Amino acid sequence: MTPPALDSPLAPLEPLDPQLTSIQPGGGVCMSLELAWGRFRRTWLKTFRPGYVARMAALRKGVPGPYPHEILDPRDLKFYRNQTGYWWDPADDPFAWRDRLPFARAGLTELWLLSGAFFAIAAAAGWFHWALAIVPVFLGLCIVWFFRNPRRVIPADPNLVVSPADGTVVEIKEVDDDPFLGGPGVQIGIFLSVFNVHINRSPFAGRVVGLTYRKGKFLNALLAASARENEQLAVRLQQTTAPYRRFVVRQIAGAIARRIVCWVKPGDPLAAGEQFGMIKLGSRTELLFPREAGLEIRCRLGQKIKAGSTVLAAFEGERRS
Repeated sequence: MTPPALDSPLAPLEPLDPQLTSIQPGGGVCMSLELAWGRFRRTWLKTFRPGYVARMAALRKGVPGPYPHEILDPRDLKFYRNQTGYWWDPADDPFAWRDRLPFARAGLTELWLLSGAFFAIAAAAGWFHWALAIVPVFLGLCIVWFFRNPRRVIPADPNLVVSPADGTVVEIKEVDDDPFLGGPGVQIGIFLSVFNVHINRSPFAGRVVGLTYRKGKFLNALLAASARENEQLAVRLQQTTAPYRRFVVRQIAGAIARRIVCWVKPGDPLAAGEQFGMIKLGSRTELLFPREAGLEIRCRLGQKIKAGSTVLAAFEGERRS
């Protein structure tokens, strides 16, 4: 995307944080296993399916990027979607069907491995006595439930701010001044338990201006200190139409959640309610937006909310039906 002119109300795009060399900067065992499988898979494809490799190369668009391995097909880009380089049209992506599954695509490996392990333990334990299978079956179902990806109805009014996460509102506070907002703001903190959907969505239509990743602790996400000390990733966004409001969404790891996932990069457009990342296994999400005349906060402490569909605030111009 072309940077805005000097007199443009759009904020200049920031360079990608050098720590964000993948969509999951904290790494993890499942990610390492999946990357190891990718090495085997690429060798197998080049040896036994050269026609497929040649066809994917012909359909591939873009230029070489900062990838740690060969990019043979869209599957090789899974962890590197936030890097500028190669891409395929959706119609040419043989794995696009995975986006239509009722589960988070970024968590499919954890879903298969963790739930599969629990169900295998249940099968082995049940061979001795059916009662021994109850706990591992329950845990396996919890993993399946955690990685679900339900469809959401997104409000169309551009003056509405929708929730970036499922969970419980645990904080609503005023911020005197924020450098990115350029003035005062309102911050809403959302706690996500292990039973919530953990996919993050854009609170409005706009574009990504910049991202900042920070390593940290893994305190209980219910604690206010977790917002200051835990591992987190801040996504800075701005509307591309007047009044060009700026927003910040912070993905914050928790005591159980250790893996933040964010697949967007500076310049990427996002529709209201569009998915841009997830946090795996329990966490906190914060939303910061401008405080201005006519702003109406429509959520309350303790309220249960849903990403993309629950309205957290409304700016002047929106009218109740």
